[in-house]
Amino acid sequence: MTGKKWADVDPRTRRIVVVLAVVEGVLKSVALADLARRPAAEVRGPKAVWALVLTLTNSLGAAPVIYWAYGRRRRA
Repeated sequence: MTGKKWADVDPRTRRIVVVLAVVEGVLKSVALADLARRPAAEVRGPKAVWALVLTLTNSLGAAPVIYWAYGRRRRA
């Protein structure tokens, strides 16, 4: 099985892949920074599990979005 090499990929497609990777990296970084600063009482579930999910998943930003939507409790 031979796949395309990076050099063989269309330049437009390469730009899209790079932009998506940067967006995912920023989303993960912001979510991890928020998780680190947020008290455990304001996080749904164990912080360690959220940290693992955020760092080990590669899902085009789905894990950070799920953390922002579900994982955080609203501050009083």
